[in-house]
Amino acid sequence: MQESLAAKIEEIARRVAESEGLELVEVEVKGGGGARLVRISIDKPEGVTHADCEFVSHQVGTILDVEDVVPGNRYTLEVSSPGVERKLLKVQDFQRFSGKKAKITLRDPLEGRRNWEGTLAGLEDGTIALETEAGATIRFPFEQVQKANLKFEW
Repeated sequence: MQESLAAKIEEIARRVAESEGLELVEVEVKGGGGARLVRISIDKPEGVTHADCEFVSHQVGTILDVEDVVPGNRYTLEVSSPGVERKLLKVQDFQRFSGKKAKITLRDPLEGRRNWEGTLAGLEDGTIALETEAGATIRFPFEQVQKANLKFEW
C-alpha cells in the first residue's frame, strides 16, 4: 500500500515540478494514519528557492486533497531541496555530478570493501567510475549501488 501511494504521489509531484522546470529528486512516504509524512525533494541547476518549495507544496497538496490520494487527507507535506549532500538516486546523477566528491555504499564488496569515497569520474554503459583517495579508479555497475551521496567539501 505504501509503495503504491508513494508511486501515485511521485507521479503528481513529477508533473508539478516539471511544469516549473524543476527536477523531482525523491518522494518519501513514512508512517501511517494521522502521523503520515510525505517528503518531496526538488532541485534545479541554479538551486531551489523558498518560492519553488512553496509552489510545489501548494500545488501538490491541493491535488492530493482534491483527488483524496492520501486516505482521509491526514498527512504532513514537506517540500525541500536535496541539500549539499544530496542522494544520488538515478544513473544520470552520477554523470551530472561528475567531478564532485561522493560517498558510496555498494551492495557487495569490491576489493574487500563496501564503503567508498572519492571523486565521481564518469559513467559509461551503466558502469560508474570513482577516483579514490589513493589515486586509483574503481569501476562498478550502477546496480551495485546501495546508497550514494555527494560529499560536501569545506
